[in-house]
Amino acid sequence: MTDETTDARPMQVRVADDLRNAIRRGEMGPGDKLPTLAVIAERYRVSEMVARRAVELLRQEGSVISRRGSGTYVREVISVRRYGIERYSRSVWGGAQPQPILKAEGAQQGKNVGQTSGTEQVTAPSFVVERLPDVEEGDLVYARKRVTTLDGVINQSADSYFSLNTGERSPAIVAGEGPGGHIARINALSPVLEIQEEVTTRMPNGPEAARLEIPQGTPVFEVIRTYHCEEGPLDVTKFVIRGDMAAFDYRFPVPD
Repeated sequence: MTDETTDARPMQVRVADDLRNAIRRGEMGPGDKLPTLAVIAERYRVSEMVARRAVELLRQEGSVISRRGSGTYVREVISVRRYGIERYSRSVWGGAQPQPILKAEGAQQGKNVGQTSGTEQVTAPSFVVERLPDVEEGDLVYARKRVTTLDGVINQSADSYFSLNTGERSPAIVAGEGPGGHIARINALSPVLEIQEEVTTRMPNGPEAARLEIPQGTPVFEVIRTYHCEEGPLDVTKFVIRGDMAAFDYRFPVPD
């Protein structure tokens, strides 16, 4: 910035914009430490309070992350593309060498995918009641809860809900056992004919931010996926995905 300007933006916005542009130009790369507030204040001839507000704007938008007692750093972005239709190909989860969908998708992009999981019985959430015909309000359902990582960084939660009857018919679904992942186990009960995904974006709530260890200012995608099987909908999964770690890529033929 120069002394001669007619820019009407607040100073903290102007400073934040300049720092952001420096990051985009590669002058500061992922993992690099930002200058101290004192240095920023001197460089832009502003107070340290203005410098602090500028850095806070960058933190809120997810460009930088602060580490207590260490400083503020440019965030490293680890992302994977989610190929909306292709990712569900039967050849992936039901072929000669079946793989869970996310693990196969991550491997294709050079990412190491990890997962922790567990199953419990919970009262059916309203979005599950609305989508599973054999579940009514107040019913208990199974919730198969997973948290996955990309290269060691948590990127999403995936909680699959299915009725007690479905669980009784397939102990493997409850235990999460068998090749091909969750879709393969559902398909073994009743062939999966259609997959419906409802995608929205929002800021995470407190429990979600804690569960996913989401940096401040990071939005999430919420994806509700329903497996429509030969005998009807059998499973509803709610994904909460860090918005900075996913890109949705859809390519499909134009319907008649």
